[in-house]
This record gives sequence, C-alpha cells and structure tokens, in this order.
Amino acid sequence: MNRPAPSVWVLTDGKIGDEGQCIAVAEALGATPDVRRVAPRTLFAMAMPWGGIDPKDAPETPGSPIAGPYPDLCIASGRRAVAYLRAVKAASGGKTFTVFLKDPRTGTKDADLIWVPEHDRLRGPNVLATLVSPHRFTPARLAALRANPPAALADLPAPRVAVLVGGKSRDYDFTPADAERFLVDLDALAVHARLMVTASRRTPNRLREAVLGLARAKGGFGWDGTGENPYPAMLALADAFVVTADSANMVSEAVATGRPVLVFEPSLRFGRSAKRIRHFIAALEAKGAVRKFQGRLESYAYEPLVSTPEIAAAIAAAMAASP
Repeated sequence: MNRPAPSVWVLTDGKIGDEGQCIAVAEALGATPDVRRVAPRTLFAMAMPWGGIDPKDAPETPGSPIAGPYPDLCIASGRRAVAYLRAVKAASGGKTFTVFLKDPRTGTKDADLIWVPEHDRLRGPNVLATLVSPHRFTPARLAALRANPPAALADLPAPRVAVLVGGKSRDYDFTPADAERFLVDLDALAVHARLMVTASRRTPNRLREAVLGLARAKGGFGWDGTGENPYPAMLALADAFVVTADSANMVSEAVATGRPVLVFEPSLRFGRSAKRIRHFIAALEAKGAVRKFQGRLESYAYEPLVSTPEIAAAIAAAMAASP
C-alpha cells in the first residue's frame, strides 16, 4: 500500500481459521493488528449473530474486548463477532471502518465491507466475492519456509505430497467406505511419492490414526500433534497435494502454491447437495488448479491463485472513499 498503514483490530471468538484470515488481510494492508477475542456467555451466544453483545463486554466496562480507543479499521469473522462489530461501529461514533469476512447471516448492513467466497450467495454493493479464501501464505513466506525447512520434511526424497485431511462437515461425511477408499488410494500413491500428512480437529480418530500410520509405514511423515505445527512447511515443500473437499480453506491455501492439488470428495451428509463446495471445486478445475484424486500422482502447472491482496486493495479503496 502507498498510504500509511491503518490501525487495525482483528475481532473473532478465537477460532484459528477465522482469526488467521483476518490477520492475513490486515498484514496485506501493511498493518500489525491488535487481536481481540470475544467470549460471550452461552445465553447471549445462542442469540448471535442477530442479538446484542454480552453486557459484561459493554465498551465502557473495564477489560472489555471492545474498549477504546478505537482503530481506523476493524476486521471481524465468525458468528459470535457480528454483534461486537456492530458495537465497535457504534462506540467509535461511526469512525471505525468495519469489515466482515464470510457471510454474517444478517444481510449486508452490519459491516461497511463484507468479503465472501464466490460459492456463497450473499451479494450487494458492499460485498466483495473472490474464488479463493484469504490466508497468510504469501509467496515471500512460502519462499522463506522453503529456505529453512524442518529436517523431518526436508530429508524426505521427492516427490513429496502433502496430504491435508479434514473430516465431517455441514455437507460431507467420512463413512467407513469413504475412509477405506481414501486409504487404498493413498497407499497406491505412496508407491511413487513420500506422504506428508496432517489431520484436522474434525478428522475421525480412526481415520487419523490410519492415515498417519500409512504415511510412516511408507517412509513418509505424519504429524502427531506434538511440537511445532508443520503445516506451513508442508505447503511450501510439497510437490503436490491431496486435500479433502470439506475444507475450502485448505484447498485455497494449496492452490496458492501453483502445485497440483488433487481433491478427495467423501460422501454427502443427509442427502445434501453440497452445491456451494462443488461450485468452488468446479471453478478451480476450470482454471486448471485442481483435479480429482484417483490414487496417482499427477503433474501439471497453473498460475497460483490468491485473493488476499485483492481483498486488502478493496478495503483500502473503500476506506479512502468513506466519508
């Protein structure tokens, strides 16, 4: 950015994914954000995003996460943060420019600018939609990670495939048949590549142990959750990726590398159509960034897909045009 960096709050309930996206956008604006976390009590959280904030967090209350002085910009994400973002706008006398990442579920009125992925339906004059999600994996960061990788990953012979495993979601399930199909395909892939596996909090325990065990048995790496999270280094070092379709964020981070991204789609839950995610995957396929995982390594190239600079530029322009 050519102008001085704004003062920025990041406002979430502490979920890693939400907070990371907000920080990424703040950093793209050249700012070092003040990270604020909200923790409304259950009764008030149940009424969110439509209700008000928990009275214990009123701006004038000592220790409130939204006590002033107020920043130039507040970037928020997550259902519990919507009411607090409204409160920041009011408490600042309308001076703080407010941004919400993802659909707030309350329409378009609760933030000056809203970002959503293209596969979400929300649209409006103050809504920006991009194909992929924002994240902190800039080309510079990936290059730095490649230059100083952890030994456990750097010592693996190429080709190295990062296997990013999610789990049950609103749209997808991991049935025993899905897990078996996934493991069979990974076993076939491990004949020709070294696997670097990380699982998420949503990964079923039995699947997590099976995938980690497979990677280790085939001379690869499986992260057991102890020590420093190797996920950033996996993104930087991977020659290709296998990613489960339930996580648009993991897919978005993988396609920022320009390396092949092979998507495994588990079963749909309760007859859901998963139209949103399927639209997302289809759009990435059309750009040549992803293909379906079929148990084999594939080699192809495409221009890395990133949205964070675009989102930051839109915020800067909207702030400059704001009264």
